[in-house]
Amino acid sequence: MAQPAEQPEPSDDAEQPVIGNTRRIEASVVTDFSDRMSYGGYLDLPTLLSAQRPISRPEHHDELLFIIQHQTTELWLKLVLHELETARDLLRADQLAPALKCIARVKHIQRTLTEQWSVLATLTPTEYGQFRGVLGNASGFQSYQYRAVEFVLGNKNERMLQVFEADPMASAMLEAALKTPSLYDEFLRLLARAGYAVPDEVLERDVTTAWTFVPELVPMFGQIYANPEEHWAAYETCEELVDLEDNFQLWRFRHLKTVERIIGSKTGTGGSSGATFLKRALELTFFPELYAVRTEIPG
Repeated sequence: MAQPAEQPEPSDDAEQPVIGNTRRIEASVVTDFSDRMSYGGYLDLPTLLSAQRPISRPEHHDELLFIIQHQTTELWLKLVLHELETARDLLRADQLAPALKCIARVKHIQRTLTEQWSVLATLTPTEYGQFRGVLGNASGFQSYQYRAVEFVLGNKNERMLQVFEADPMASAMLEAALKTPSLYDEFLRLLARAGYAVPDEVLERDVTTAWTFVPELVPMFGQIYANPEEHWAAYETCEELVDLEDNFQLWRFRHLKTVERIIGSKTGTGGSSGATFLKRALELTFFPELYAVRTEIPG
C-alpha cells in the first residue's frame, strides 16, 4: 500500500494561510525599533495621545469625547489653512491647476469636518450638563485657526483680534492673515492679469476689511458662465469656490443644529447668545458675486 505523502511544515511565508484565526507575521516585517524610526515616533504619539486631559472631578465619561471632537477639528483646520494659504500663493503666481488641487483637498476635509458633528451629537443634554461647568469661558468662538480660515477666505473682522490679545502667537497669525489678500482677492487679480474686466477699485481695495458685494463683477462672471468652453479655467475655479462656500455653510449649519440639540437656547460658554449667534453666521458670505451671477444666467 502506498504511503501518504508527507505534508510540508507550516512556514512564515507571506502566502501561508491564516492558521487558528491567527495571521503569521511575515519574516520581512521589521519588529526591532530600538534604533529605527517607528510609527509612534514619527507621529509623536506620546505627545498627541497625552493631550486629552479631562478636568472634571470625578472624571465624566463623556468629557473625552468632547475634547477629542474639538482637538481633531483643530488638526483638520491646520491642514485646511495649509492648503488654502498654498492655493492663495499659487494663484498669485498664476499657477491655477495646482491651486485647484489644494482647493479640492480642502473640500474633502470640509466634508469630514461636517460629518464629525454626528459624533458630538451623540452627547445628550444631561451628559453635557454634568461637565459643562468645567469649561469656564472656553468656547469654539476662540478658535484662532477657524478665524484664520475665515480671514483667508475673505470674511475678515479686525475686531476679532481682541479675543486673542492674551495669545501672542494667535494674534500674530491673525494679524498676518488680516493684512494679506484673501484667496478671492488673488483669484480676481489673476483674472485681471488674464484680461478680464475686474474694476481697479477691486484690485486696489483695503484687504484688511471684509469682502462685500461688488455688483460690477457680476457681468464679468456672467460672460464666463455664458461661454464656459471658452473660459474653462476661470469657470472651473468659480465652481470650486462655490463648492468651498457651500461646504462651509453646511458646516456652520450642522454646528448650529448640534448646539441646539445639546443645549437648546442656552447662552454659550464664551458669553455669546449661543444658537442665535450661530444663526447669524449663516448670513456671512465669501463669494457673493458667484451666487448673484446665477440669477443673471438665462434659462
